[in-house]
Amino acid sequence: MIKKIEVQGVHFDLDEKTEKYVIKKIGHIDKYLPNSVEDSVHIEVTLKEEQNHKGGNNCICEVVVHLPKENINIKEATINMFAAVDIVEAKLKQKVQQYKDLHHNGKFHRKLVARFKKRFNK
Repeated sequence: MIKKIEVQGVHFDLDEKTEKYVIKKIGHIDKYLPNSVEDSVHIEVTLKEEQNHKGGNNCICEVVVHLPKENINIKEATINMFAAVDIVEAKLKQKVQQYKDLHHNGKFHRKLVARFKKRFNK
């Protein structure tokens, strides 16, 4: 579980139930992170509630993950706050997996270097 998670509400009453849900969902992203960066990860979650043009409410969940060498920003708006958190969690898993493949997978890096060597040594 990631220890540095900040959850804040903007025009939204952040109750204990919602905060626990967000921490539970977003906090388990550490399963997808490389072990070497787990201690330096910092996550900021902003929950907003805005009026849409039809008179209803839009619930917006925005997550910023501060990783070494990169920041990941994800934003989702739906009718329900819990649904927005679930969608952001799914998108975040994909982005973190891409980060891991790009920065911490030696096999990928070796393939990339081999391609460049082939191309420029002709």
